[in-house]
Amino acid sequence: MHHKNNPARRFRTTGLALAGLAAMLLAPLPAAAQGKYPDRPVKIVLPFGAGGVADITTRLVAEKLGEKLGQRFVVENNPGAGGISAARAVMSSPADGYTLAVFSNGTAVSVGLFKSLPFDPIKDFAPVSAMGYFDLVLVTNATGPYKTLGDFVKAAKEKPGQLNVGTIAAGSSQNLGAELFKSVSGLNFVIVPFKTSGDVLVALERNDIQMGAEFYAALRGGLEAKKFIPVAISGSKRGAYLPDAPTAKEAGEPKWDVTSWNAIFAPAGTPPDVIATLNKALNEVLADPEVKKKALELGIDARGSTPQEIQDRLKSDIAKWADVIQKAGIEKR
Repeated sequence: MHHKNNPARRFRTTGLALAGLAAMLLAPLPAAAQGKYPDRPVKIVLPFGAGGVADITTRLVAEKLGEKLGQRFVVENNPGAGGISAARAVMSSPADGYTLAVFSNGTAVSVGLFKSLPFDPIKDFAPVSAMGYFDLVLVTNATGPYKTLGDFVKAAKEKPGQLNVGTIAAGSSQNLGAELFKSVSGLNFVIVPFKTSGDVLVALERNDIQMGAEFYAALRGGLEAKKFIPVAISGSKRGAYLPDAPTAKEAGEPKWDVTSWNAIFAPAGTPPDVIATLNKALNEVLADPEVKKKALELGIDARGSTPQEIQDRLKSDIAKWADVIQKAGIEKR
């Protein structure tokens, strides 16, 4: 066929081949060929304001992650009801490991507390690792009549509906922890919500409330000054930060077991190798003695996990707190 050696035909064929080659060269490289993750700064979005326990620990972990992985890990505070704003910001980001979310016990609470959420923490996110675990502390006024949890329980039985327990806002982890205590103990006392942790402690000093339920970081100053007695902690074992405080089980209330947590999650669809890199680095950072020591000063047991372990924890806590919210009659928002 005479067109085999046709110059125009040859030119078109060569042109098509060159165009195809150019397209291949200009196409985005597959993830494996783009360089090792991370090759640019990573953002961690936190659903809390600056200066709190979660903020301090996340910044500590972020700094160490940066040293380990050779890129900056930048913490961005995005507070708001139920962590909705922070979760939205991460969910709408590319699933490439460069925008991460901090979830907490509060995330699990939000599922039961809000009529609807614009995100599903199970379906819309991929678990990476836990960062830390921390317990609630029940405290009484050191100058008051209740020196042990048993003293408070006895008085609550003798004077139903007359004793007050203070927490921060209704629906907070502290408030729901107190609701759970009320439910499993069968006691009749009044749970009084305050705006801030400071307000709770002032009310306790004034004897306006007979017991407070708070995290150790907020109580530390008052405990060190011997203003308050830690009558029980909510975890299954004593805290190294407060070794003299009995567990609820030791204090006679074995059904009250609450451990709050913070964890790193990524948008759903984040590549498994990126999750694996982050998980390995986080577990190594959280085993660092310096990180452990600084976290313990805030009452936090810095400890990593597998992705599956923290996902299972999130699922079980969603069910647990939905039940507490329903039994306490807390109105959905």
